[in-house]
Order: sequence, then structure tokens, then C-alpha cells
Amino acid sequence: MTKLILVPGLLCTKQLFANQIKALGEELDIEVANITGLNNITAMAEKIILKQDSSFVICGLSMGGYVAQMVAHLAPEKVSGLGLLSTSGRADTQERKKQREALIQLSKIGKFKGVTPRLLPHLLSPKALKNETLVQEVMDMAAEIGQVNFTLQQEAIINRPDFRPFAASANMPVEILCGDQDQLTPPSLSKELDSLFYDSKLTLLPGIGHLSSMEAPDEVTHILRRLVTRVTL
Repeated sequence: MTKLILVPGLLCTKQLFANQIKALGEELDIEVANITGLNNITAMAEKIILKQDSSFVICGLSMGGYVAQMVAHLAPEKVSGLGLLSTSGRADTQERKKQREALIQLSKIGKFKGVTPRLLPHLLSPKALKNETLVQEVMDMAAEIGQVNFTLQQEAIINRPDFRPFAASANMPVEILCGDQDQLTPPSLSKELDSLFYDSKLTLLPGIGHLSSMEAPDEVTHILRRLVTRVTL
């Protein structure tokens, strides 16, 4: 049975992939990576690699996509397939780093509120914002991750490298997916990634925001299934 490792994004738990786990749980050996407690993308990737004795498919969303790219870079002999959802190959700009550092400082003085209604439009499409159940799931994930891990994850993201040079040497099948309403990692970044990998497929989802696995569960499940099929052919 093919091993599939799923890597959550910033302020996300395994709930991010609940629909995919339910749909694919009998077909695949699924593990959701626990990357809390660390403030370095490389350390997160190494933690995943050290647990695996054989090859696997790995897929990450947003920050999870950064980790997945680092895993593929550090252990290409173990990664048989790579899924990149709502993510980027670029490092943060100086402006974005300053924004993240300001959020860290606010969280440290007791102003961490997880995902607030003000931030939700950056994570979900206008249509998804009307789904009260989905909105509550997003806010619950952030509350579970908490302030300490929020800070650690932001520090990891700030210091991540530019992954684009790594793509040239990647020799595994790659699936790249993004919603066309994604404000945090817009489609242009997924198109750029698609241009860098030699064996990649790009899917753009109309009307979908950043948390694509929750907004478009069936489409993301299809992409994961297609990636595993490409690996096993």
C-alpha cells in the first residue's frame, strides 16, 4: 500500500485534510505529519524523513508545501511523488518578513487570537465564508495550534529558503494545485512552480480560496489519487 504523508499549513491541524483522509483511507497508508514544536523548515522536513523507512508520496498545503519541497530536496530517493497545494517556491520578501515579525510580536504580548473574522477572507473564498461550519473549523484549528506554535511556524516561514533552484533536479511526478481566489499564494506562484519541474501537472480551481483541501475536497482528493497513480504506473 502506498504511503501518503500530508503536511498541514500555518495554524492548521489534521482537520485540514479530513475529507481526503476519509476518502482515501482504505486505499493508502496515510500519515499527517506533526511539525509543531519546531521553528525551522529543514528541521520539520528532517523529522518527517527520519520516521520513514521506505519511499512515500508527500503533499503539503501552504507552509506544508514548503516542508514538502524541503523533504523532496533532502531525500529525493525516498520521495516518489510530490503534491504542492496553495503554496510557493519563493522565499519571503522583506516586506512580508516584516509583516510576519509584527504578528509574532503581537502574539507575544497577549494579542494572539488565532484566525479572526478579519483574517478569514485571506484564507477562504467569498462563497466559503458563508459556510458557517467551515469557518468554525478553520477557527478551531488555529485555536488548537495556539500562540506558541504560531510563533514557531512564522519563524520557520520567515527563514525558509528559495526552493526554486531545487525544482530543476527533482525527478518525481509533481501535482500542483491552487484556487483562483487564493490571496495568500495566488495562482501566478503555482504557475511558476509548474514551469520549473520537468514532470508536473497544474490544476487551477475556479472560485476556490487558499484552504483548497477544505473548500474543494473532492477536487483535491482527485489530484492526490492522480498523483499516486502516476507514481505507481
